[in-house]
Amino acid sequence: MSYRDFTLETVRKQFGLTLESDRDLFPNPPGQVPLAEAFTAYLNYSVPLALAINTEKARSEMIIAPILVELKRCLKDQVSLFSGIEFNVDSDQNLNGFCDFIISLSRQQLYLSAPAFIVVEAKNENIKGGLGQCLAAMLAARLFDEREGQSLEQIYGAVTTGNQWKFLSLKGNIAYIDHKDYYIDRIDQIMSILVGIVRSASPMEMASTVEQSDPASLSAHQQTLHRRSG
Repeated sequence: MSYRDFTLETVRKQFGLTLESDRDLFPNPPGQVPLAEAFTAYLNYSVPLALAINTEKARSEMIIAPILVELKRCLKDQVSLFSGIEFNVDSDQNLNGFCDFIISLSRQQLYLSAPAFIVVEAKNENIKGGLGQCLAAMLAARLFDEREGQSLEQIYGAVTTGNQWKFLSLKGNIAYIDHKDYYIDRIDQIMSILVGIVRSASPMEMASTVEQSDPASLSAHQQTLHRRSG
C-alpha cells in the first residue's frame, strides 16, 4: 500500500483525522503576484493544447509543472521543487511511494528537506479521488519534518487536474479541504495562493522574496492564512 491507495475514509480512520470541508480557506482576496510575461504567454498557448490532448501526462508537463516552476521563480529560488520522487517516510503506516510534486522550504535542490507543500495530479480528472492520497502525503511530510527537528504548524497540499485546483491544509488532527475550487483562467489567484502558502509556512525567510510585490497586501494574505484554521 502507498499514498495513491489511500481514500479520504481510509486516511481519516487510520490517522484519526477530523475532516472540515465547509470553509473558504482564502476568504480575503490575496495580494497580486506579478507573473513573467513569458509565463503567461506560455500558458495562453499550452493550456488549450494540454486540455485538447486530455491526458494526465500532457496536463502535468504543460500546465502543472510550469506553474510550480514559476512559483519557484517568483520566490527567487528560496524554495526547491521535486517531481516524481520516491518519498518513503514510514512503511509501517503505509506512508511511502512516489509524490507527483513537492515544494520544500529549503533552497537545497540535490535532496529533499523541509517539505511543506504537496501537489497531487488528479487521476482521471477526479479531484475528490486524489484527496486521500494528498492527505497521506501531507501526513508523511509532517512526520518527515518532525524527525528532522523542523516542525511546521501547518502542512499544505493541492489536488489538481491542471485546469482545476483544490487546496488542503493539515493542522493538528484536523484536515481542512477548501470548499472552493480555483481554475486556470484565474492563474493570478492560484499563484497568489501558492506564494502566500509558502510565505506563511516560513514567514521570516520569505518575507522579502516576491519580486515587485506589494508588501502590505502580501502581509495581509499571510495573516489570513494563519487565521483561517484557528
